[in-house]
Amino acid sequence: MHVVKSGQGQGRKSFDVAFDLLASGPASMITLMHYRVGNVIPAHAHPNEQAGYLLSGRVKVTAGDMVSELTAGDSYVIPADIEHSIEILEDAEELQVFTPLRPEFLNQ
Repeated sequence: MHVVKSGQGQGRKSFDVAFDLLASGPASMITLMHYRVGNVIPAHAHPNEQAGYLLSGRVKVTAGDMVSELTAGDSYVIPADIEHSIEILEDAEELQVFTPLRPEFLNQ
């Protein structure tokens, strides 16, 4: 079991967006994204399924041909290898789960 206590996540960046790497295991990982208006998460794809749960704020997620505006309490799943992007409409915090884990997030 891998436990990360509150406030002890490892600070990282992806697309210049700050996030905390939380617990991870052999097949999945959890991150806490700290989105700020002005952050840009451009269209990209990766071999990881991505699930998200918006804790606060407002974002627009585009995945393939689908566009959804999300607010606190909303969740989503994007299958592996699907091109997607996120537009930050208001500062937001989001929990994300990736499976399999993303080695590039571990090795920063």
